[in-house]
Amino acid sequence: MADIEKLELKISAALKEFVDSTKSSSKVVADISSVLDATSELPLANLEYWERYIRDEYDNALASGYSNRWKFWESNTPRITLLDLCSWDGYRREKALRTISEKVPNKLFLALVLRRLNDWVPQVRQAAQDALAKVLVNTEPSYVAEVICFTLSHWSSWQRIDDSNRKTLLNALDNKEIAKQVKSKLVNSAAGPLASILSEVGRTDALDDSLEEIATSAIQPSLRAKAYRSLFEGKISWFEGRVWEWTDRRYNEGRMKPIVAERNLSCRVPLLPTLLLASNDRSSLVRRVAAEILIKELDNLGSDSSVLADKFAIDRAAAVAERGKFALKKLAGDTLF
Repeated sequence: MADIEKLELKISAALKEFVDSTKSSSKVVADISSVLDATSELPLANLEYWERYIRDEYDNALASGYSNRWKFWESNTPRITLLDLCSWDGYRREKALRTISEKVPNKLFLALVLRRLNDWVPQVRQAAQDALAKVLVNTEPSYVAEVICFTLSHWSSWQRIDDSNRKTLLNALDNKEIAKQVKSKLVNSAAGPLASILSEVGRTDALDDSLEEIATSAIQPSLRAKAYRSLFEGKISWFEGRVWEWTDRRYNEGRMKPIVAERNLSCRVPLLPTLLLASNDRSSLVRRVAAEILIKELDNLGSDSSVLADKFAIDRAAAVAERGKFALKKLAGDTLF
């Protein structure tokens, strides 16, 4: 049996067990521990699917569990729980967020809280923002770091999130332990849109002092390249959105133009030592960035510029070698290039 089917069966059984526990009049608080145990294993990469699955299975369990319609003195309305973060009903989603006290028990439910920042109901978005302000600093930092990275890789496509919502999430990076966990995840992950995540984190200065470590130690080459470029340029940029740009008003033609925002880094690094490190990187992506910076800084490196240009000119990667040869021509004063 496939792993996903095993997870589905485990979640379905846990939801039925939870609904059964709510029918017992002897229990003041229903036992949701089995649901938390089942959902703790779920991958965030399939969050939308699991949200729909939990909602459907919970609704089915409630439909079969609450059969006391002839007992009019008993309520058929299920109590509000964390599971209502997946509810179709905006009122129940809002109430579920309002009932969260200090922390969220696992990363799946924390991701669902963050997902509500893009909810189609304004009151739910506000409730999510209020909940996150107290939840992010009290929840397990490793959970928070993983969920923040997951959210940052997706929120550029969210249409309803606003600047105050974004700020609530980014403020969590002021917590040094959470920032440390985010840096560790970036450095030690081999796959995913890590460069984009670093760009989004760059809206704050939380990882400015860690950029050198990320540039030299990160596993993913594109992330190292992004970190090096930011260090060389002294600034970090991110995708801010799109605006309409007319190309020909006579024919009502235009296009969506991307907006790139940037922020100056709070730290600076010495150019030559950093350029030497980048020139020896095992990835051509990083060496290409170094070659581009060399061309820009030829007049500021003295005799070292020709040494680096020679090095790049014989690089095994064509894109790097091309830039090295360009630098040599420029040093020779050749204007015919």
